[in-house]
Amino acid sequence: MLRVGLTGGIGSGKSTVSARLAELGALVVDADAIAREVVEPGTAALDAIVARFGPEVLATDGTLRRAELGRLVFGDPAALADLEAITHPAIWARTAQRFAEAPADAIVVHDMPLLVEKDMAAQYHLTLVVGADAHTRLDRLVRLRGMAAEDASARIAAQADDAARRAAADVWLDNEGSSAALLAQVDRLWEERLVPFEDNVRHGIRHRRPVEVVLTVDPQWATTGPRLAARVAYALGGRAQRVDHIGSTAVPGLAAKDVIDLQVGVDSLSDADDPGFVRALADAGYPRMAGTVADNGKDGRVWPKRFHGGCDPGQVVHVHVREVGSPGWLWALRFRDWLRADPGARAEYAALKASIVANPIAWDDYPERKEPWFDAVHERVLAWAQATGWRAEG
Repeated sequence: MLRVGLTGGIGSGKSTVSARLAELGALVVDADAIAREVVEPGTAALDAIVARFGPEVLATDGTLRRAELGRLVFGDPAALADLEAITHPAIWARTAQRFAEAPADAIVVHDMPLLVEKDMAAQYHLTLVVGADAHTRLDRLVRLRGMAAEDASARIAAQADDAARRAAADVWLDNEGSSAALLAQVDRLWEERLVPFEDNVRHGIRHRRPVEVVLTVDPQWATTGPRLAARVAYALGGRAQRVDHIGSTAVPGLAAKDVIDLQVGVDSLSDADDPGFVRALADAGYPRMAGTVADNGKDGRVWPKRFHGGCDPGQVVHVHVREVGSPGWLWALRFRDWLRADPGARAEYAALKASIVANPIAWDDYPERKEPWFDAVHERVLAWAQATGWRAEG
């Protein structure tokens, strides 16, 4: 099963995307619909709301007057907290039930307006954000929904801003144009990413990388890496001490393959071999890759590790599992931080990469061509770490 989070600011067009995904075959779990279900007449949640906010929140037919309740809690943090304490347990229980009932091969889309505000992006295999700027959304709310401009502006201001949404987004669906353009994006996403992603997760298939190495610089790596690290950390829970974004994509401005390298720090590799650990990463879309159990150490020894590959067709991800404090774990963090701190070292490494890819080269050959340089700079990295008092900060 593929778990997809879908969100967007009010007036962004999220409902259009949700409806299209349902047409394409997704099982949509609508957070707003569930929020209405759990406060229907006869439910314990509705009784508790009436007890807290008074009978004026009920219509003559016994249903909840949602607009009236919204007026009572809007701008009153204490009242809102009381309402959420009543409704959230029921909402999450119903949501969990819907996910549990989904078929094993389902693409389940959680249509969640406050996904970013609730910091939920790590809970999904992929987070989709429908984006439109505040002026566009304000116009839609006033022109299409008949909202007063002041009320629409207040609703927009109360939600997360675009910077927070972009940081949470694996996929940004731009909706500044026509509905047809938006739906075309959704259709491509379904065919090219969601369907193969689900198949890869279900069968434990790592997304295959391109044959040739292409170097690029992508400013989005600065948010993609931490977002994926948070997803892996969420999947593992207390099984990992920490998860870090490492490798070239963790060094701003450095040309690299479009690969996000993550390092999972564990107390012992025996923890990484526990079936629960392996299953947790596989369920999150990072199956164990057999045969990769060590790196070539810079001290003449092998540095043990475990390796998992990502299933997402839209992003190559390598997950290296190493013992915290081990030589390999320290090297990955120390080397990354050295490159971040030393412009000359970055330029030297970038020049090496450019020289290697000046002629077409296969992925498997690319790392081997860099190894002599890694060996040569090892002492320089150690000297820098000692001179600066470097520590592997979390």
